[in-house]
Amino acid sequence: MNKKRGSFSSRLGFVLAAAGSAVGLGNLWRFPYLAAKYGGGTFLVIYLILAVTFGYTLMTAEITLGRKTRLSAVGAYGKLDKRFNFIGLLTCLVPIIIVPYYGVVGGWILKYFGVFILEGAETAAADDYFTNFITNPWQPFVLMLVFLTITAVIVSFGVKQGVENASRFMMPVLVVLSVVIAVYSCTRSGAWEGVKYYITPHLSDVSVNTLLGALGQLFYSMSLAMGIMITYGSYMMDDNDIENSVKQIEIFDTGIAFLAGLMIIPAVFAFSGGDSGALNAGAGLMFVTMPKVFASMSFGSLIGAVFFLLVIFAALTSNISLFETVVSILCDEFHISRKLSCVITYIICVVLGLLSALGYGVLSGIAPLGMSFLDFFDFISNSVLMPIVAVLTCIFLGWVVDTNIITDEVKKNSTFGREGMFRIMLKWIAPIFLVAILVSSVLNALGIISI
Repeated sequence: MNKKRGSFSSRLGFVLAAAGSAVGLGNLWRFPYLAAKYGGGTFLVIYLILAVTFGYTLMTAEITLGRKTRLSAVGAYGKLDKRFNFIGLLTCLVPIIIVPYYGVVGGWILKYFGVFILEGAETAAADDYFTNFITNPWQPFVLMLVFLTITAVIVSFGVKQGVENASRFMMPVLVVLSVVIAVYSCTRSGAWEGVKYYITPHLSDVSVNTLLGALGQLFYSMSLAMGIMITYGSYMMDDNDIENSVKQIEIFDTGIAFLAGLMIIPAVFAFSGGDSGALNAGAGLMFVTMPKVFASMSFGSLIGAVFFLLVIFAALTSNISLFETVVSILCDEFHISRKLSCVITYIICVVLGLLSALGYGVLSGIAPLGMSFLDFFDFISNSVLMPIVAVLTCIFLGWVVDTNIITDEVKKNSTFGREGMFRIMLKWIAPIFLVAILVSSVLNALGIISI
């Protein structure tokens, strides 16, 4: 199977695809919301420090594991030590859980893009518009089908023709649109106070919760412990420099996250008269607060349409990578064709996605752990499974097979300048922080603590 395995055509193709995976709703919605909640510039500085240490270490480990083994997540762990094949099985559960509800949110984004184009910002900004939409008995499900169908079609074309070509087109457009909207947002009347809040750190805002919030966002944003980077690493050519590729992915990912803050925080400050509390709206930030912001602007319908087009591209690149991870696992483990794998993955996602799509309407009376289906799946995947997978990966690579497995592979094409930091982070620091994320997330969900 490895001889026929697809590959990216170049390092640029790999970087754009991996960066596209990392750049998603975590950057455009979650990052600005958490930055506002945890002190703006304080959160930003802590996040940047963690990105070049914690994030760099885990991303390097996963990409290298994929290239070393030339297998998707399930097979990669087992190839190094069959006793630890179970880590790959846990890893494959993450994208299987995420893709269906991500498809539901993708459908929401398609809806808002259409509304801004056809009906205008005033319609989307109505107080009850979002609630009426997500409680509709059929619209969220139909739009989820559209979003998942687009994803499946792109992935069915393969690594080069599908995943890589889509990323080569969407990533540059995403960057350009981000810059345009950020400039527009920052030049609105009253927006400068939001800019200062966003980029100015204050020691008084430093806390354990800020650190855990930044760690959790990093985990979410950089597509770690989802099997994605292992899968993409398995498609990476042997002559590509892993260390430089990881640096470039980090620059793309962190840059878009930073621009997202400049798009949203100054605009909401201008709209709300300097009240940062308007940012603490959860999912409502994108689908309730931002439409009101656009409705208050000149050319708001146009700017809103461009914004949601940007979000569509970001959501698609991430969903493609998640979908590709599941498809790759099916191809590797069951030796079936890519197209059949895409069909099977699509059916699984539609069935599971039905729960999240109808979770605010027909199925609203069912609340696992007191959550909607979408929130429940998000909690299980992001707050439970991903930290567990990451901890096990650190233990496996740092203590069972030894870090030399990774460092020797990286040094095929690089001097690996951060090798010392990598070893310390992987074996000692990262596992401690990951356990802290897991424990705090569970306690927060149970209402024992508030993060």
